[in-house]
Amino acid sequence: MTRAQIASKISDATGLSKKETEIVVEGFISCVIDALCNNENIEIRGFGTFKNNIKKPRKARNPKTGETVFLDTRYIPMFKVSKEFKKVVQESLEKKVK
Repeated sequence: MTRAQIASKISDATGLSKKETEIVVEGFISCVIDALCNNENIEIRGFGTFKNNIKKPRKARNPKTGETVFLDTRYIPMFKVSKEFKKVVQESLEKKVK
């Protein structure tokens, strides 16, 4: 599903115009990106948590050349799904398979 499809679905459900909904969706995405850039976590109860996973500096090996390289500290944006979210999806898909 694309951003436009998400905005269209929300627009149909709320009665807002598609343009307004697209602005809200873009605003939400910008807020998540800004928070992660500031190393802040975002927790949306019943949905999940956005946070940075910090990878410590380490020595690694270039598999092509075998050369040893040094990797600095890295921040990997992650999304962890809530238990409620997992449960709803699991139950929904189990019903469809049966």
